Parts: sequence; C-alpha cells; structure tokens
Amino acid sequence: MMAPKKTATIQEVLHDAPFDFVIVGGGAAGLCLASRLSEDPNVSVLVLEAGSDRFDDPKLLFPAQYGHHRGQPEYDWAIKTTAQEFSNNREYVWSRGKVLGGSSAINFLCWTKPPADEVDDWERLGNKGWNWEAFQKHLREIEGYQPLDDPTATHHLNIADLKSQLGSDGPIKLCHPATITQPEIKAFEAWLQLGIPRAPKPYDGDPRGAYFCAKTIDSSTYTRSYATTAFYLPNAARENLRVLTSASVNRIITKKTQGEDLVATGVEFVYDKQIYIVSVTMEVVLCAGALKSPQILELSGIGNEALLEKAGVDVRLNFPAVGENLQEHMLSCLTYELAPSVDDLTLEMLRDPQVYKEHLEKLGTSPPTGAFTLGISGFAFVPLQAISNRGDGIIKAAREKFEKRSTYPPGLKQQHKLQLDRMERTENRAAHCEIILYPGFFSLPNPPEQGKKYITIVVATNHPFSRGSIHVISSDPATPAATDPRCFEEEIDLQVFVELVKFARKFARTSPLQEILAAPLKEVNPGPDVMTDEQIGNFIKSFCGTTFHTTGTLSMLPKEQGGVVDSELKVYGTSNIRVADLSIVPLHIAAHTLTTAYAIAMQAADIIKEVKLDG
Repeated sequence: MMAPKKTATIQEVLHDAPFDFVIVGGGAAGLCLASRLSEDPNVSVLVLEAGSDRFDDPKLLFPAQYGHHRGQPEYDWAIKTTAQEFSNNREYVWSRGKVLGGSSAINFLCWTKPPADEVDDWERLGNKGWNWEAFQKHLREIEGYQPLDDPTATHHLNIADLKSQLGSDGPIKLCHPATITQPEIKAFEAWLQLGIPRAPKPYDGDPRGAYFCAKTIDSSTYTRSYATTAFYLPNAARENLRVLTSASVNRIITKKTQGEDLVATGVEFVYDKQIYIVSVTMEVVLCAGALKSPQILELSGIGNEALLEKAGVDVRLNFPAVGENLQEHMLSCLTYELAPSVDDLTLEMLRDPQVYKEHLEKLGTSPPTGAFTLGISGFAFVPLQAISNRGDGIIKAAREKFEKRSTYPPGLKQQHKLQLDRMERTENRAAHCEIILYPGFFSLPNPPEQGKKYITIVVATNHPFSRGSIHVISSDPATPAATDPRCFEEEIDLQVFVELVKFARKFARTSPLQEILAAPLKEVNPGPDVMTDEQIGNFIKSFCGTTFHTTGTLSMLPKEQGGVVDSELKVYGTSNIRVADLSIVPLHIAAHTLTTAYAIAMQAADIIKEVKLDG
C-alpha cells in the first residue's frame, strides 16, 4: 500500500540524524538514487530538496501544459544567465523545477535515448564502465511502457518494434500520446519524402532518423509519471528514508584527513529561515543538477581558488575545473498557420480559460480525449549533411580553425576532435541536428491570431562546440551564481542553426505537409522579413531558447583532462563526496536528458552499494 502523501518534518529529520547518506536535491536523479539506496534497511537516507511538495497539483500532473510553469515562482527557479556577448547581449532564462521531482515535474514529458556510440564515448574519454550496455540495462529496469491499443497507429509509431526496446514493468510509466494529429502525421511523411529514414532503433541505441517518442504519462490515469510518483511516493513509508522539502542547501561541511583528502561531515541548509547542520556518517551525494551542484561545491570551498577568494568563500580545495565545461542544447522555432480545413486539435486552444476547462473535463473521460491528450512526440535526429549541402564545408572550416588554436582548456581539444570526427564519419554520423513537431503555436516574437490554428517546427542543435561556466560571485548562498553559457561563441554553432532554419522552411514546402498549411504559406515566425543568412542568424540570437539540458559543469573525466569526478563519481580530492546528476556528463548527447539523469542515478546506486555497502 502506498504511504500517505507527505514528506518529513524538520523535527523528524533532527531526531533521526545523523544519516548515512545525505542527498542534495530531490529531482529526477536524487529521488531515483534515494529509492535505490534505501532498499537496504540498514542504511539511513536523507534527501534535502529546496522546492515544495505539490503532490496533487493538477498543473503538474495533467499533460499538455507545455511551458505553463515557466517563470511562475511556485514552480520554476527561472535562473538567469549573464548577458550573452555572442547572442545580442541577451539574458536567457533557464527554467528548472522548483518542486519535489525537480524538472521531471515540469518538463515536456519526452522520453528519448541517445545513440549508443555517444554513451560509449564517455568510456572512451576515460570512464570505465560508463557505456551503452550499462545505460540501457539501467533504464529498462525503470521503464514501464504501455503500448497503445490503437492498431492503426502501428504504421507511424512502430509500436511492435518499440515494445521490444523498452522495459515494461518499471515505475516510470510510459505511453504514446492518446492523440497524434494529422498535421503531425503529414509532417512525418514529409520527413520520409526528404530522405530522412525511420529511426531503426530509437530506444535501443540508434535514434538517427524520424520517430514518435513515448511520453512520461501513466495511461491508466493519463497523468504525469515523474520522479515523485515513481520513486518517492511508493517508498515514502520506509523508516530509513526521509525527504525534507523547502530545505535549501548552503554548503557541505568538511574536514581534512591525514591523507589530505577532504571528508564531508555534514550539510548546512536553511529551513523556514533558520540554518541547520545535519551530520553524515557515510557520504554526501550532490544531485542538484548542472546549475546548482557546482554552486554548492564552490560555496563549500571546493573550486577555483582565485574565484572563491574574490567571492569571499574560504578555500578548502583549489580545483579550477569546478563549474567549467558547461554545455547546453539550443532551439529555435518556426510557426506556420494551418489551412482552414484542418479540424485537428492544437495546443494553443488551451490558452482560452473556458476551452481549458472544457478539455480538462474531456481528459477525465474513458478513454481520455481533448487537447490535454496532445503531445510533443514527433522527432527527427539527423546529421548536418542530411539537412544542408554546406555541411561538409562548415565542418571542415571548424576543424581548420580549431587546429590553429594554440591554447585550450584541459580536455577541450580532445572533446572538439571527437565531436568533429563524429560529424565526418561515413557511417553512424552524429545526429548533430534535431527537428521536433509541436502541434500548436510555440514561437516568438509575433503572436497567434484568434481563431487560427498552427503547427510549429522546432529546430535544435545537440552537440555544442561553445563552452560556458557557472561560478559563485558571493559567499551568500542566496546570491545567484554567474551562469555564462557563452552561446554561439564558436561560430559553427550559429552556422548549423542557420542551416536548420533554412531546412525547416524547405520542410514546410514539402508534400504532404505543405497541403495542410494555409495557402499562400503563412509563416508567422520568423516571417517573410527574415530571409538572408545574416537576418536568420540575428533572429536566432534574438529569439532562440534552450531545451534546458545543461551538462558538463562537474565533468566525469580524468583530472588532467578537466575532470571533477572520477568514474566512481567521487569528487577528486575528497573521500566521501559524490555527484550523481547531469553535471557529470562530459560530452553532450543527441537526446533530451531525462533518461540520462535517471541512468546516472541508477549507476551511481550500483557504485555506492558496491563500494560502501557490499564492499
């Protein structure tokens, strides 16, 4: 029987302290790891989560509310970047879930997996055991895929193939959207006309091509399946597991050992405006994500000595790699008006409060119907050469530029070479480019017209060459860190984006998609005034966004290559501080990152159990 929907009180936490493991961050990775570690009744686990509970909040549970939470302080940390020098001095806002479950509670519910060779590259970069075989094994353990009953969907969704590629008994419930619209199907067929093949094994190591992805939706209730419903609520009754929400971690308390390694002895956090310290007997594991975990390490005195001293932080371990190697996926959107004859549902309908209410009632029918059953599900992962005849030239110019560069941060030259090698090879080329179908209006700056229907073609880049950083600027934990992704610092990133926009326009003029768009063609964004490469580039820099897939800021690499954690996820120079979140990903992947966060947590649990509990 599932435990009552509640989290721990501060009195319970103080009473039960010390804890064997303190996990900082109750997001996708943190709750998954906590559920695995607390399987052993002989160890105690505390999760400290800065966000709130919101267990039964319909704005989290009901699907199709894409972007609804952005900028809302009760759901979103809304982290601002610094003004971006190479992106028209914009300050980007990066959404992150401010609730238990983290961003798995507010994301767009997409379940995608990277190519097998890209995960194997982590092992090639010096991380033994971090490969596709382990990645896939761990994900299949937690996947609970429920295939559609509709046999007519088989042609487009390859249901028969997907059943063999996804786990079926795990706690993360997965299904395809109950509604896939005709515009999405026509667009999928247009991809095939343009030579983009069906992805041969989207969930078993080769997603290159087009497919409709599964969503993190429990088909029995048609509600979001996320870290809280999958990993906390079923285990909340465990006496050895405590989860404290609204608890913002300041820093890790450490002491020096005789061997000069730092040892974590406790974690300092703020709860209800009071500061507390909870003692730890085994390990502290950072699961606060690629934007917060490095900040917490730096506030703990682990980071670049010069930066920490400037910020007024006492230095415990001089470690310049902390907060570096930041990588982020970027996206841009093109929106087209649909023909008046198209009577399919679209997501912009839900902007009307009355329509929202009507369709919420339809969601409760059996089977569920209405706009809440729409999903972002159509994906194409393709190499640059598949969308542009300039691809080889762009790659060659980038290689020549990088080869002439005399100085690189540690490890970056190797990463860039690997990225270019992936793009140039004749087989299994890197899926550097991504195209996503959004069944509605999702773009800037021009707004939709009342009574019109739209489809948006989202284009994205998966393997950025630009590298950024995140660093504290104050010893006050409440002061935001300086998040500087340095978007488009490397010219190749913008060049690829421009080619993607041009391809999206070609895509819109391809049958059978073209036939269901308004005639003459009505491109709302970017619009007819954005035509030249320079104009397209300026549009991208002014209105593009990110897919909130930040990685790399505490990279898992050899220390001399810019690594912060080793292959057992332990922070170099410490004896019992690990990191188990997306910050450890050393080189970005052609996939949305939710699956990777879960896979990292699952492998971290195996490592900790072997090293600490079974060893």
